[in-house]
Amino acid sequence: MKVTYIHHSGFFVELDHVGLLFDYYTGELPCRLGEKPVVVFASHRHGDHFSQEIFRQFPENREGEVRYVLSYDIREKFVPEEKRSKTLWVKSHTVTELTVPWGKQGEAEKLEIETFRSTDEGVAFLVRCQGMTIYHAGDLNNWFWNGEPDSWNHNMAANYGKELGRIKESMGGQPVDVAFVPLDPRLEDKFCLGLDQFMKTVGAKEVFPMHCWDDYDVIRRLKEMTCSEDYRDRIAEIKKDGDSFEI
Repeated sequence: MKVTYIHHSGFFVELDHVGLLFDYYTGELPCRLGEKPVVVFASHRHGDHFSQEIFRQFPENREGEVRYVLSYDIREKFVPEEKRSKTLWVKSHTVTELTVPWGKQGEAEKLEIETFRSTDEGVAFLVRCQGMTIYHAGDLNNWFWNGEPDSWNHNMAANYGKELGRIKESMGGQPVDVAFVPLDPRLEDKFCLGLDQFMKTVGAKEVFPMHCWDDYDVIRRLKEMTCSEDYRDRIAEIKKDGDSFEI
C-alpha cells in the first residue's frame, strides 16, 4: 500500500488493483491516478473536504473506471448529470458493497464501505479492500472548543466516544491498518484529544494526522507528549503536500 498526502484532509491510497482518493478539494494528484480504477470519497460538503473539481480530474477514456462515494449532505445538483450513474450517496451507520472492474480479463475488486456519524457534518468512512482496513474520519472528531459551554463540550465528547465505540465493535477490537484523523491546531491545548482517543480506543497500525491547516508542527508536539508514548512510533510525520509513505 502506498499513501500520498495531497493537502489538508486529502489522501490517495494506492492498493494493488484500485486507488482510493479521500476528501480532495485542491492540490496536485499523483500522476499514477489514471493507471488503475479509482474510488473517490467525499465525507461531507464543507469546501475543505469536497470540490466539484473531483469530477474534472480524470481522462475521459478512464471514466468508466471511476466511482464516487459521497456523503448524503452533498446535493445531487453538485454532481454533473453524466456522473450520477457512477455516484453512490451514503448515510451514516450503513454498510455498502461496491464492485470496481480492473484489468482486461474481467477482474473486479470488491470494497466494503461502512460509515459513521460525524460530530460535525457528513460521515466517516471505514473501507475494507484487499484484506486491508482504511479509516478516514472526515470531520468526525472531538471538537472541544475552549470558550464553549461545558454542556456543549461534554455532549461533543459523548457523541465522539459513542462513534469510536461503534468503530471498535465493527473492528472486533482489532486496530485498523491505516487511519486518517484530525489534529487541528485551532483547538489550542485540546488539539490532540480526538486523535489520542481514537488511538487508545480503536487503534491503527499507522495513523496520519490531517486537518492541520498547514501547521505540521502539531505532529511533532503530539509525538513529544506523554499521552502518545504507546503509539508515537505509528504516527506518520507529514511535512508537506505530496509526501508519500509505503505501508
